[in-house]
This record gives sequence, structure tokens and C-alpha cells, in this order.
Amino acid sequence: MLNTLESLFKLARERKNNPVDGSYTNKLLSNKSLSKDKVLEEINELIEAVEKNTNIIHEAADVFYHLIMYLEANDVKIEEIMEELDKRKK
Repeated sequence: MLNTLESLFKLARERKNNPVDGSYTNKLLSNKSLSKDKVLEEINELIEAVEKNTNIIHEAADVFYHLIMYLEANDVKIEEIMEELDKRKK
């Protein structure tokens, strides 16, 4: 399960360092405004899906993907986020 998330972070870093022409991932990584807009859009779609009890898994996956790309586009490292979460354990 965590391998999938790790693979997405790895993909984001690889594409950021070695862009691929026509890649949607690269489009998100190079356009912070688009990336932000997509995160907001996908979160709203997830909230709607939960409220209507439809398509929740698909929309949640979209949120994860777009959030990962947004974080990487803004040089926010997952390792730092994990450290912060670890500090919050009680």
C-alpha cells in the first residue's frame, strides 16, 4: 500500500528532474497555479462524492495524486511531512 504512494513521490521527483514532453505530471509540476487549482478542484469533488456516496475511491485517488504533485512543485518534501506527523503521535 505505501509502495504506491512512495512510487508517486518518486515519479514526481523524477519528472521534475527529467521532464517528459506532453506529460500531465510535468504540466502540474511546472505550473504551480494549475497544480493548486487542481488540488482545490479534486478536494471539492471528493467532498461531493462522500456526501453523495458515489465514486469516493476514484476521487480520493485524484486528491492524493494532485496533492503529491502540488507539494513537489512547491519543494515540500514528504519526509518532512512524515517527521511532523511522527512528532504528533501521543
